[in-house]
Formats: sequence, structure tokens, C-alpha cells
Amino acid sequence: MSNSTDNLFSDPLRAPGPFRFDHEVVDVFPDMIRRSVPGYETVIAMSGLLAQRYVQDGSNVYDLGSSLGATTFALRSNLIDRDCQLIAVDNSPAMIERCKELLAAHNEGPSVELREDDMLTTPLENASMVTLNYTLQFAPVPERDGFLQRIADALRPGGVLVLSEKVVFPDPALNQLNIDLHHDFKRAHGYSDLEIAGKRDAIENVLVPETLDRHRERLTAAGFRSCDVWFQCFNFASIIALR
Repeated sequence: MSNSTDNLFSDPLRAPGPFRFDHEVVDVFPDMIRRSVPGYETVIAMSGLLAQRYVQDGSNVYDLGSSLGATTFALRSNLIDRDCQLIAVDNSPAMIERCKELLAAHNEGPSVELREDDMLTTPLENASMVTLNYTLQFAPVPERDGFLQRIADALRPGGVLVLSEKVVFPDPALNQLNIDLHHDFKRAHGYSDLEIAGKRDAIENVLVPETLDRHRERLTAAGFRSCDVWFQCFNFASIIALR
């Protein structure tokens, strides 16, 4: 993946605007997400281990909001001898274009279908595993219930959903503490206060986090038989939901 350093928000004269997954972001995305999301590498790697346990032969495995394919590659490398189809879906042409280049150099494991499409409406069927690693948070809130229902309906019995998200806390003091700790994490990884503020302003109203309880309620209503947090660091958490 690209080794470019994320300095997109270091220019005080940068024109304001909503965050977009364009070529500018794609060029620095691996560095950006590593320095912005606590526990990111662990969640991606452990998604691969979960695939070993839950992916069924003859099924589809969906990585929804696949960006540059980090989760797809982790799944693939853990499913070398499994008879399954990996389907990576992202609506950013720039992400799909770069991911295609990366896939060309990564040939081991099941075949991968790269699909430039809206994850909210893309066809889903015969799935034994679905990953939503830090992507539901970008979907319009009113569409999230129906989307999770579509995923549940597409999963085979015994299938699994991995849902990783930025979250908020009901208690204002704890919520602010976790926001502050997240900013400390970014500073420890070299971001300045200017960059932190710039990214926050750009992503506001684009990334809309919810509480863990709201995620649990939605997953239960969709028909998942069990769900709970398996990994959390500050205000970033990952949930396993079993069908």
C-alpha cells in the first residue's frame, strides 16, 4: 500500500469542505487510518482469524465499504484453502482503482470480485460472513436499520457480521474523556492540533457515530441471535453479531 504521509489538514489555508474518499485521500489512506483509528490493525487482523472460524464452503464473504482492501486481504490470507467467493464493495472509484492495483500483486486465496457500488443497495446473498469495518458510520442514520436487516437476511444460519465503528457514550463526562483520549492518540502519532481540528470539521455530519446500545438494538431487531463487543479502544469498538 501507499507509504505517503497524511498531511492533508496541515495547511491552515486549506479550503473547508466535507470529507471525501477521493484520489487525494486514497494516496494517504493507509497512513491516515493507522494514525487515526486506535486498534485498527488489530481489528483488521482478527477479522481474518474470525473468517477461519465462520466462513462456510460454497458461500459469499462480503467486505462492505472495502476502501483499499485491508480487510479483504486479511480475510483472503486466512481462507487459502476455503471454497468461497470474496466480494469487496466500495462506492469510491478512486478506492476501487487503487485496490485493483493492490489485488494484482496479491494472488493467494479465493478469488475477489471488486464491486464499485453503494453498499446500502448492492445485492447480498448466500453469505457466511460480512464485514463492516468503520463504514456504517458514513451511512445516513435513517437507512441503517434496513441495511442491517438486508445483511441479516443474506447471512446463512451460523454466519457472522463484524461491525466496527466510532461510538459515542451516553454519559457526557465519559464521552468527552474518550474524545480527548482519541485526540491524544492522534497527537502521539504526529498530528498537530491544527490537523486534528481540520479533520474534525471536515468529517462532522459525514461520519455520524451512535451508542453501543443503539447498535445492539438494531442488530437484535434485524434477527441476529447474539451480539456484543469483542474489541474496544477509546471511542472505537468492534461488535460480533451471530446469525
